[in-house]
Amino acid sequence: MNTNHVRQSFVLNRLVGPVCALLTVFIFASRIEAGTLPLDTIKLPPGFTITLYANSVPNARGMALGHDGIVFVGTRDKGDVYAVLDKDGDQRADEVLTIVRGLHMPVGVAYRKGSLYVSAVNRILRYDQIDTRLKDVPPPVVITDRFPKETSHGWKFIAFGPDGKLYVPVGAPCNICEPDPDRYALIGRLNPDGSGYEIVARGVRNSVGFDWDPTTHDLWFTENGRDYLGDDQPPDELNHAAKSGLHFGYPYCHGNRISDPEYGHKHPCREFTPPAAELGPHVASLGMRFYTGDTFPKEYRNQIFIAEHGSWNRSEKIGYRITVVSRDEQGRTRYSVFAEGWLQGQRAWGRPVDVLVMPDGALLVSDDSAGVIYRISYSEP
Repeated sequence: MNTNHVRQSFVLNRLVGPVCALLTVFIFASRIEAGTLPLDTIKLPPGFTITLYANSVPNARGMALGHDGIVFVGTRDKGDVYAVLDKDGDQRADEVLTIVRGLHMPVGVAYRKGSLYVSAVNRILRYDQIDTRLKDVPPPVVITDRFPKETSHGWKFIAFGPDGKLYVPVGAPCNICEPDPDRYALIGRLNPDGSGYEIVARGVRNSVGFDWDPTTHDLWFTENGRDYLGDDQPPDELNHAAKSGLHFGYPYCHGNRISDPEYGHKHPCREFTPPAAELGPHVASLGMRFYTGDTFPKEYRNQIFIAEHGSWNRSEKIGYRITVVSRDEQGRTRYSVFAEGWLQGQRAWGRPVDVLVMPDGALLVSDDSAGVIYRISYSEP
């Protein structure tokens, strides 16, 4: 082959790659600015479809299902709480109401017996008779203001457990430190009226998602690993609290066996409960739910769907996807990608935050970057 042709081909390839990447970025940016999200870039297993359930949900974070299909949505930076309504039952929202404004990082929302519970860093608020007062929301009842005021890992996912208690995490007020173990790096629970507070799990750096096994009622939760140990460690974690009182390692141990360079000399990893599954490093695993619907294929029943918000401190981005942790009869876990495509190259046009199983078996996904909620459904291919 002519060496000039080889040289020209090499130069052309070096030029075409960056040009194509820039063109892709331009196309995505143009579509988003035009108000059309590139849902066709999301890759799903055969038979699954993703559609837009609700747009105009700015900074959408935690979700909770209320009465008659109402989806309550918290935010972090926005400070608002929404009620998303599908009045005609066509699996697409007809109205998004801003029912509360001006709260301090109201990420977590939970619904119980006609009342909406909202987390606001150091406080948990309760809005009574919310089903019938969406446009005339009553003043909140402060059920507790006992939690720390620090905003570093201070926003909270909340949910009611099978025991009827409200579970509330408190993250570490730092990247890595040795905080008061009775105040930080834990998951606690309390009665619906705010009384009876107790700690359920310790050594939890920052959990922004948990759920209960529909069979055993055991608590499972995601946990974000510490930063600045390199691109590829430590992993995020999926943890299983088979009983109360377990310690999951922070700040001494990360993942299965990574001793912390600053605090690991104080306690070896063998002293702590290891994760049920190691997730990707710095993927920012947030919301998680057991799939309890009946429309997805059998292999997804009672398995764990996780929203990975995406890394912010890796040299190459990772996450920005929905993953599944499957468990077999022997308790072994398998971690795999379910939906991806929000990250194109090194540019993300969306960031999944939470997942929610709907009564019809579909899976909702909130996205605080695009400000929307997606609906993932299945039909036999």
